[in-house]
Amino acid sequence: MVYSPIESQPSNFKRQTGMSSSITSHLRLWLVVFILTGEGWFQPLPAALAQSGGTAASENQAANDPGSLDPQENGLSEGRSTFWWLIETSGWIGLALLIISLYFVAKVTQCFLELRESVLMPPKFVARCHQLIAEREFTTLLATAKAENSEIGRVLTTAFSGLSIGIAEAREAVDRGADTLAVNLETKISMLAVIGSLGPMIGLLGTLKGMISSFSVIALSDQQMKASAVAGGISEALILTFEGVALSVPAIYFFAFFRNRVANLTVAVQNTADEIVKRVYLAAKNN
Repeated sequence: MVYSPIESQPSNFKRQTGMSSSITSHLRLWLVVFILTGEGWFQPLPAALAQSGGTAASENQAANDPGSLDPQENGLSEGRSTFWWLIETSGWIGLALLIISLYFVAKVTQCFLELRESVLMPPKFVARCHQLIAEREFTTLLATAKAENSEIGRVLTTAFSGLSIGIAEAREAVDRGADTLAVNLETKISMLAVIGSLGPMIGLLGTLKGMISSFSVIALSDQQMKASAVAGGISEALILTFEGVALSVPAIYFFAFFRNRVANLTVAVQNTADEIVKRVYLAAKNN
């Protein structure tokens, strides 16, 4: 029975279609989350303060101390949005988190582009290998595997070198190549785990900085403190904590997502390479 490359195309198409639908569903999920939460970042602060009852408190304070109300006292200006206030409050720690966030987005994009079955195991190359096996062109098959710049090409090149000793040695070479591939792919996604752990730690640094700032104001003051004097440090602490956690959550999620994909891709490459090696051995034996 001669193997036909066309017979394997439906299963490959189903795997690629399932992977594409999975990517689309995850992107839609994060887009919905951004739309639902993004509107609040661009609302003017004075309107939000008015809704929370800030007007009544301001009138009471004005009655006790007419000169105490300064529209610039808390760093809030008329018409300024929450978004710009967050940027100013975050400071240099927020800038560090922003840089890490940009790297995170680039890393996730890279993983989506590189961790694909069509990249690690090009369908045209696999079909060409089966065609050469059917035609008993073993020398051309070896040259094609050496010239192929993909993971399955490197695995097959190593396996074909051990095929002269025996099928057992060749299949062990496939297993070793699959293990090496798994290590290389896990190295590409390891920074996502680092970002997932680093985000809350940087946020905690901002928390400590904000709390130190607030308590320093209290310690250095000789008179009764107003809440606005320490509110800036507390808000800085909470905002930086939020930013660190907001960076950590998607990083941990995508690390788990790509780790599962690495496992699936490694098994797919290993099974395909093992099948090709076995067919080469049987074809050469019956030749």
